[in-house]
Amino acid sequence: MTRRLVVATAIVDSLHRPTRLLAARRSRPAELAGRWEFPGGKAEPGEAPVDAVHREIREELGVTVTLGDEIVGPDDGGWFITDRHVMRLWFATVDQGDPVPLVEHDALEWLAHDALWTVDWLDGDVPIVETLAARLAPPD
Repeated sequence: MTRRLVVATAIVDSLHRPTRLLAARRSRPAELAGRWEFPGGKAEPGEAPVDAVHREIREELGVTVTLGDEIVGPDDGGWFITDRHVMRLWFATVDQGDPVPLVEHDALEWLAHDALWTVDWLDGDVPIVETLAARLAPPD
C-alpha cells in the first residue's frame, strides 16, 4: 500500500538553539477537532515536498518560513502518522508574517520544553514530539 505524503514543519523560535515549538489545534474534521498537530498538509501529486511544505504553511498560517534540517523518521526517513499517511517534516522558523490559524485550525500555541505535553497531540504526532523534546533547549 502506498501512503499519501503529508508535509509539515516543526516551527521553532531558533534553528540554532530552539526553546519553543509552535503547535496548531485542529478545528476539523470533527473526530480530530481539539487535538494538536504540526502545521502542514498533503502534498499534491507531482509536487516537490519542499515546495509543498512552503505552500501549506502559507495557506495554513499566512507566513513564510525558513526551513532547517529535516527531522528524519524511523519509517524509511518519514513518520507513519496513520495507516494511510506518511509525514515528512522540517525544522523551520518564521521568516515573514505572524502565524495565525487560517485553515483547519482554531488556535496556535508556542510551547516550551516543559509545556510540550500540556496539549493533546494527535496520536501520529506523539512519537515526533518525543523526538523533538530531546532537541528543545530549556529557556535561559
